[in-house]
Amino acid sequence: MEEEEIEQGAFGGQRGAERSRGGSGGGAGHAGATSPGKAAVNGAGLPPPPAELRPKLVFHTQLAHGSPTGRIEGFTNVKELYGKIAEAFNISAPEIMFCTLNTHKIDMDKLLGGQIGLEDFIFAHIKGIKKEVEIHKSEDALGLTITDNGAGYAFIKRIKEGSVVDAVKVISVGDHIECVNGKNVVGIRHYEVAKMLKELPRNKMFTLKLVEPMKAFEMLEPRSKGGKPTDSKIGTGRATLRLRSKGPATVEDEPSEFEEKAVNKVDDLLESYMGIRDTELAATMVEVGRDKKNPDEFAMALDETLGDFAFPDEFVFDVWGAIGDAKMGRF
Repeated sequence: MEEEEIEQGAFGGQRGAERSRGGSGGGAGHAGATSPGKAAVNGAGLPPPPAELRPKLVFHTQLAHGSPTGRIEGFTNVKELYGKIAEAFNISAPEIMFCTLNTHKIDMDKLLGGQIGLEDFIFAHIKGIKKEVEIHKSEDALGLTITDNGAGYAFIKRIKEGSVVDAVKVISVGDHIECVNGKNVVGIRHYEVAKMLKELPRNKMFTLKLVEPMKAFEMLEPRSKGGKPTDSKIGTGRATLRLRSKGPATVEDEPSEFEEKAVNKVDDLLESYMGIRDTELAATMVEVGRDKKNPDEFAMALDETLGDFAFPDEFVFDVWGAIGDAKMGRF
C-alpha cells in the first residue's frame, strides 16, 4: 500500500503533504474529508463528498530518533494518525508518545495538536527509557504544565524554573507520566492527571513513573524546561488539516490573526486555571464562542460541546473575555 512505502531520507526532509492527482483514492482519501472553509465544531454541516472526489493527502514522516522516511495518508484523527505511522515503521501504535512538526527535537512549540499544515513534515517520538522518581512535595504547586497526545498519554510540556520539579533533574519536558503513587494514569485525560498531582498532600513524598522519548545520540543534551509559550502559527502551509475527536477531518484555511491570538490566550488561561496546555481544546473553545452574543449563551454552548471538563464559571467568563478582546484587536 502507498502509505506503507519507505524511502531513504535524513532528518528535516521538508516535502510535507502531497495532493495526488487522478486515481480513485478509495478509503485512503478521507483525511481531507471536506472542502476548504470552516466547519461546525461537532463536524456537522454538509455531508462529505464521495470518497472518489475527496482530495488525497499524503504526509511524510520519520521517527524522531532516526529512521527512513515513510508516507502516510487516510487518517481523520490523532489516533488514526498514530496507527498509520505505526504501520509505516512496523511498530505498535502505543509506542508513539507524541509528534512534532518540522523538527525531530523535543520542541513543545512544534507539538502536533489538532491541526497539521499541508506542507508539514511529521516526526514521531516513541517510548524510550522508563524511570521512577520520588519527590518531596515541599510546595502546593509542583511547577508542571501537562498536556496529552490525543490518545491517552499525559506528558510534561513545561517545567517552571525554580519549582519543586525543576530541582529533580531526572525529570524532563516530554516525559510521559505513566503512574502517580502506583496508580496507572494511562488513558486518563491530562486535566485529571494535573488535578491528581495538585491534590497530593504537601510535605509528603510521592512517586512518579515516567517514560522519556527515545533519543538519537545527537539529541542527548542538557534538559530543556519547555520554554515560554510563543505566538507561533498553527501549521505552516496556506491550509491546514484540522483533526477532530468527533466528526471528520477538514481542510481549512490558515487560522486568521483573530483565531491565532484568541487560541494563544485561551491556551494561557488553560495553563493558569488547570495546569494544562492544549491548542486543540483552545481552538474548539474559540470556535464555540466566535458567534455567541453574550457569556451566558457561550457558557451553554460550551457545556453542550465540552461538558465533560466541568469548567469553573470564572474560567468560562475569562475565556469569553479573551475571545472578545481578540475580536476587538486588543492583544
